[in-house]
Amino acid sequence: MTEAGALESNVNQQIVVAMKAHDGERTTTLRLIKNALKNKAIEKRSMLTPAEEEQALATMIKQRRDSIDQFTKGNRPELAAKEAGEIVVIEEFLPKALDDAGLAALVSAAIDELASAAGRPLTPKDMGTAIKAVQAKLQADGLRAEGRAVSELVKKGLAG
Repeated sequence: MTEAGALESNVNQQIVVAMKAHDGERTTTLRLIKNALKNKAIEKRSMLTPAEEEQALATMIKQRRDSIDQFTKGNRPELAAKEAGEIVVIEEFLPKALDDAGLAALVSAAIDELASAAGRPLTPKDMGTAIKAVQAKLQADGLRAEGRAVSELVKKGLAG
């Protein structure tokens, strides 16, 4: 999605396809995406950039993962499954998530670069700087990863 609003028009097209296919769950999720993007644009008072659109969708996924945890703890597997289905639909509109091995390699490369630039080995006190460097690398490469996973890998990389 290089143009502002391209994601929204894609979602609108997918809503029509889902409605014609009588896929109620997908239609509902697509409408939730459309509303989230619309609300974010209204809040900003201008069109969203592709990065802001991605951020809105990432927030939706995070909310659903939190809901899955709560539903699982509350012994409501049917609601957890519904949320998991929504995550699958939302992820269709995001760049491919980096796998664990790729993310670990990217984190170690970023830590090595920072350590050579600083001229000293990094310590756990450098965690914020390292996380920012990893996020910048992810964004530059057009990839995404869950913040919790990045944080855990950076913590391991700095400790070891």
